[in-house]
Amino acid sequence: MTKAKDPALAYLDLFFPIHYIVGMQIEDTLRSGVLTRQQACILWTIRVQGENGQMMRRKDIEKAMASWYEVTSSAISKSLRALTKPPLDLLQISEDPRSGREKLVQLTPRGRKFVEGMIRNGVALMDIMIDRLTDEEIANGIHFLTRVTEVYQDIREEHGDRINEVAAQSAA
Repeated sequence: MTKAKDPALAYLDLFFPIHYIVGMQIEDTLRSGVLTRQQACILWTIRVQGENGQMMRRKDIEKAMASWYEVTSSAISKSLRALTKPPLDLLQISEDPRSGREKLVQLTPRGRKFVEGMIRNGVALMDIMIDRLTDEEIANGIHFLTRVTEVYQDIREEHGDRINEVAAQSAA
């Protein structure tokens, strides 16, 4: 009889298919064949973390993006600028009234419609996957992913430096 796989290793082995196959397909669906990955991430970050899902400080967008991508401030600026200009016109950037040095990034009416389309596309893809799951699997999956997110956020707040140290360790 084979010993059961270590749970930490089992979760780790699921990371690549979940992130690089399922996650990337979800991301491609949200991009709607129009946006770059960074641009889609910017819009989704505003939707999830922004004020009323429509506005966010530029520095907070940069902070979120830098934690997910190896991206420079100038690359984020380039993505933001492209989102403010034709043919996209999805964002507008203005001065933050609370700080003359800070910028506010806000969805335009066209941007709000585009994000609504991203949601529709994402839900359509999720519906295809969910159709193959039982009600119990759906509930357990939502619960599990919610808890993993909560636990990670707690750990990051409590042990952020340690997580960064582990991430920086060489595999050699």
